[in-house]
Amino acid sequence: MHGPAKGLFYAICYPVLAGIGAPANLWAIIILCRGRCGLSRCITFYLVAIAVSDFLVIITAVVLNRIGRIYFSNSALSTTPACRVSSLLVFATRDGSVWLTVAFTIDRFVAICCQSLKTRYCTEKTALLVIGIVCALSCVKNFPFYFVYQPLYILDGVPWFCDIKITFYTSPTWLAYDWLDHILTPFLPFLLILLLNSLTMRHILVASRARRRLRGTEDHGDPEMENRRRSIVLLFTISLSFLLLWATYVGHFLYARLAGAGYLTSLDFNDPDYILQETTNVLQLVSSCNNVFIYAISQNKFREELRKLLICPFTMLTGVFKQ
Repeated sequence: MHGPAKGLFYAICYPVLAGIGAPANLWAIIILCRGRCGLSRCITFYLVAIAVSDFLVIITAVVLNRIGRIYFSNSALSTTPACRVSSLLVFATRDGSVWLTVAFTIDRFVAICCQSLKTRYCTEKTALLVIGIVCALSCVKNFPFYFVYQPLYILDGVPWFCDIKITFYTSPTWLAYDWLDHILTPFLPFLLILLLNSLTMRHILVASRARRRLRGTEDHGDPEMENRRRSIVLLFTISLSFLLLWATYVGHFLYARLAGAGYLTSLDFNDPDYILQETTNVLQLVSSCNNVFIYAISQNKFREELRKLLICPFTMLTGVFKQ
């Protein structure tokens, strides 16, 4: 038997996740939009888009979908139409966040490893175009999920909650779509991010060795070498974080498909399958909270701007009291 502490854990975990993730992404958006981090506008566009997408993931997946279902189970959010729209928004924002990370990785790969394409591809216009295409395709690709769900029950003519239709597990069309959905997110992003970051880091290491040979000295105090080291740390940290936090999600999908376990839509906190499913969801959602901390660790100027933003209210209060 599994005790009710599991339910209490998730009832506390999701508000904490929302309380950390939403402000963290808002801070990232504000800091990056101010343009004082020493980043090009092209890079800034990608990072702002990722932060906005991650913020929307927190709002839709954590606040509306999880917290709403736990604390407001009898509200309008639990009606079948609202549940369908909520699920669609969750999948669309999730895919947008993942593929914007891939788009940023591609941009950095081209900028570092493909000098002949850099001037044509790594531009503000291309960045805005890619961001728009990614967001539009994320919505179009996940629209069929609206039709996956049916009412769990109907009370006084009002359909309540969402139950996955049995045809989702039996229809070849839906099975193919489910596999395609998981191939596009996160299997293919896994491969692309790991491949491109591996090639990028290899290129940086080769260029660094060549630079040391040309200088004929150690690279201590070399600003260019320090920038390349920070690039390696940033790329490696993002890749490792993405891989670890999405690994259990991939494992749960394979388990659900191969073992025929299916996906649980009820709030049965004592069910081990539900605990496994929710654990994978929590880890996946954490990936929408950690980018701001990665930036703060790897980017000195971002860390300085974050410090200024955090102490700004206290500075304003001090100024008011002095007056």
